[in-house]
Amino acid sequence: MKTHGAVLRGPGDWEVVELDVRDPGPGEVLVDMAYAGLCHSDEHLRVESARYPIVGGHEGAGVVRAVGEGVTDVAPGDHVVTAFLPACGHCRWCAAGRSNLCDLGATITSGMLPNGRFPFTLDGEPLGGFCIVGAFAQTSLLSEYSCVKIDAHLPLDVAALMACSVPTGWGSAVNAGPVRPGDVVVVVGTGGVGCNAVQGAAMAGAGHVVAVDPVEFRREFARTLGATHAVAGAEEAQGLARELSRGTGADVVIVTTGTTSTDIIGGAYGCLGKGGTLVLTGLSDHATEMTVGLPGNIATVFEQRVQGALYGMCNAHRDIPRLLRLYEDGKLELDSLITKRYSLDQVNEGYQDQRDGLVIRGVLEHQH
Repeated sequence: MKTHGAVLRGPGDWEVVELDVRDPGPGEVLVDMAYAGLCHSDEHLRVESARYPIVGGHEGAGVVRAVGEGVTDVAPGDHVVTAFLPACGHCRWCAAGRSNLCDLGATITSGMLPNGRFPFTLDGEPLGGFCIVGAFAQTSLLSEYSCVKIDAHLPLDVAALMACSVPTGWGSAVNAGPVRPGDVVVVVGTGGVGCNAVQGAAMAGAGHVVAVDPVEFRREFARTLGATHAVAGAEEAQGLARELSRGTGADVVIVTTGTTSTDIIGGAYGCLGKGGTLVLTGLSDHATEMTVGLPGNIATVFEQRVQGALYGMCNAHRDIPRLLRLYEDGKLELDSLITKRYSLDQVNEGYQDQRDGLVIRGVLEHQH
């Protein structure tokens, strides 16, 4: 069938084009996307991608249109959230409860489905959807391993945020930190992911949460989600971390900036205290760029830990329903995270607003 989607043919701006999306084969699910979050991970593709052309979007929610042979977890009409990290359920990592590291995630940068075929064609050329999702297409073909069924009464706009930003930030604090009651926590970067790290830290019982962001709108928004302090830069945060901890430094520092660099991570590390954990969640524009350089002697004698965090170390099939229940119970804020909605044709405007610091989370609203 034909659909429209936002595509990158190479480094540069998004282009909205007509695509052919394949019919679902064995183990595949055709989804009419309702909403797609404008995550900075897709913005990285404008600089570098493993394979062009590619359909953007990995943070999405929609309604199942059709399923292929053998699919039993979802059926036509079901509401689903996309899991940008597919989970097979039986590899070494899934069996250990670490499905965010599932072996099926090997093709997320090219968008090739687990069975080896690509979901879209453009002018006869096969192409993938970022993270095997392609939520910037109005209709996308996914693996059944990339679909998490949710209750139909839940709003699909906020549900879409469960595909990446909310669990990634929340889990960076709760799972990767892990933040404990009374901890001093510093969150560097309070956009779509960082503000949820603030929520997670507050929910875990942090004594103080310092939000660090050069954009006043973002750091003040973080206060509404549990930040006790908000500052513009790392130097001020370093002083606060020492003051609030009575001299020892922060227990957990979480880096959730849209892009990372040695300067950003070095400034974040300067906040860290004895026995503390530096959580690396933000990504660089270039996959192999060296962005971490730490004083090894201090890290050794202070017994500090550096922890990478992919999807907040969450399990999509466990944590998406759990976080949505917290939302329904009024314990997790989602509605105000969506600052602005855009049509598919406004995708470049949405990312410009993100670069300008005007939004916490922008979402594409698909029309069918």
